[in-house]
Amino acid sequence: MTALVLSASADGVTTPPVAGYVPAIKHVFVINIENKGYDATWGPTSAAPYLAKTLRGQGVLLNSYYGTAHNSQPNYVAQLSGQGPNPQMQADCQVYSSFAGSGSGTGSGTPAPGQAVGSGCVFPAGVASLPTQLDSRGLSWKGYMEDMRTPCRHPAANSVDSTQKAKVGDQYAARHNPFVYFGAITGSSECAARDVDLSQLPKDLASISTTPNLTYITPNLCNDGHDAPCVDGRPGGLASVNAWMQIWVPRILNSAAFKADGELIITADESDGPQSDASACCGEGPGPNSALPGITGLGGGRIGALVLSRWTAPNTWSTTPYNHYSLLASIEDVFRLPYLGYAQTAGLNRFGLDVYNSGWNG
Repeated sequence: MTALVLSASADGVTTPPVAGYVPAIKHVFVINIENKGYDATWGPTSAAPYLAKTLRGQGVLLNSYYGTAHNSQPNYVAQLSGQGPNPQMQADCQVYSSFAGSGSGTGSGTPAPGQAVGSGCVFPAGVASLPTQLDSRGLSWKGYMEDMRTPCRHPAANSVDSTQKAKVGDQYAARHNPFVYFGAITGSSECAARDVDLSQLPKDLASISTTPNLTYITPNLCNDGHDAPCVDGRPGGLASVNAWMQIWVPRILNSAAFKADGELIITADESDGPQSDASACCGEGPGPNSALPGITGLGGGRIGALVLSRWTAPNTWSTTPYNHYSLLASIEDVFRLPYLGYAQTAGLNRFGLDVYNSGWNG
């Protein structure tokens, strides 16, 4: 008999107190690029000057922000659930395998809080995620996946994932769409309305009432910088990231929801790869399903993150160590939600006055 054991707080029963310096943000936007270390993205010779200079000048740069794993897939999952990787996730879920629980888990306050113990890629409905938390509070969310075309698109259960490589006209990657790795989401009739193609974003941004509380955006395999060159002949890498950002980020920043009470976080899933940087921060260590979350080290490397909002001062920076679990905990703070998985880690840094640094009065 297999079992999944989660921590007591992972079911949303208890909500930790939230510091008074967390502003009244009601709309959070998250954009991830792919496989880019801190120096490449944010350094003086960055091939994405709109991101590294123009946008960077409008917000606070978190220069000690780290990925939590290699390869890509477990980093996205970490942002939405606080679940650590297992070997199949570290291999980017070449097979869309169902998660098989084994043994017993660990509870809150232990070195591995709220973890589903076992192996596989698609967590069963009992494993909570940020979207299911938001649903429980009557808050809205949407994932916007470029080139997905068919809503809630994912491989058939336990079949080979055909989206691992880009094709001309179809550069969607399921492994960069964390929503489809939770059975509670894919098993819901709402998945097709909530996990949609990026082309729907402009319509949703047209008014505050149609903008979700959580907007989570994944560009396609060219525009997120993963491929270089791209199958359609574009350069890829940070050059294509830069071009994409110049189109899509102004739409967010000029939206009524962002101007009213929005926060935009731009980061990467991981650094260039486990052989180049598998460093970690924030007390990350071996998990119950993987001794080395970063394959050759404990983390996904230093990647950096940029936060923009009316509560963040332009052209500032923070040296506080953060990672993807910190991001999840910080979003949960915004929406007054309990912490899931490794977002419960004792002493984990969450966005504070180093990020909400504009001198506003709470």
